[in-house]
Amino acid sequence: MPKVTMTVNGTSASADVEPRTLLSQFLRDHLRLTGTHVGCDTSQCGACVVHVDGRAVKSCTTLAVQWNGASVTTIEGLASGDQLHPMQEAFREHHGLQCGFCTPGMIMAAVDMVNRHGGVPDEKTIREGLEGNICRCTGYHNIVKAIGAGAAAMTGGKQAAE
Repeated sequence: MPKVTMTVNGTSASADVEPRTLLSQFLRDHLRLTGTHVGCDTSQCGACVVHVDGRAVKSCTTLAVQWNGASVTTIEGLASGDQLHPMQEAFREHHGLQCGFCTPGMIMAAVDMVNRHGGVPDEKTIREGLEGNICRCTGYHNIVKAIGAGAAAMTGGKQAAE
């Protein structure tokens, strides 16, 4: 079995895995980081989004061995101790969740969106950026509101470049 070594949430992690082990399985089963959810196994719902080398990746359809040596951030790695990440705080404050199943993936996708756009994206950009994330409980209104507020907190209110 191949050995996979990567940095996960700032800590080195290694395990011997089957070659077919998905990144989501590695995180959940080997590292017990269960914040990364698996909802569809087909890359449709976005509940499994993590950051790999600073980019959003759907972990349910990518192999762990592909990311040997990579740096991975999961929802558990966003907060700093007891201090929530600004996007996590915004989701809480603006009730951008209901059942919470999609929330980790939504937050990870939102942070990636803000990082890529470099500021607070407009509503159209937020809605387009969420096309790969499905929530079955909400009408997305509060999720969009939360992402706008989280983006403002992350960037000091700087507007994204068009």
